[in-house]
Amino acid sequence: MNETLSLMQDKLATLAPQHIDIRDDSAKHAGHAGARAGGGHYQLYIVSDAFAGLSTLARHRLVYDTLGELMQVRIHALSISAKTAQES
Repeated sequence: MNETLSLMQDKLATLAPQHIDIRDDSAKHAGHAGARAGGGHYQLYIVSDAFAGLSTLARHRLVYDTLGELMQVRIHALSISAKTAQES
């Protein structure tokens, strides 16, 4: 697992996920402006009761806030699927 994936896992652990899967799709975007600047492209599937009662937008904001500075430096693009255990 690369360093960014490990950092993402560590930060997202604060949401107490029942399941988490992060896929690094950066290789598919080689040559893209964000990739040249060092930011990666990732897909996230996360199941956590922290998302209960939140809209999709609020769930995404929670993930972005949780990842903090990684969104500014190491992550160029992030596709998010955020569910509760009941929805998964």
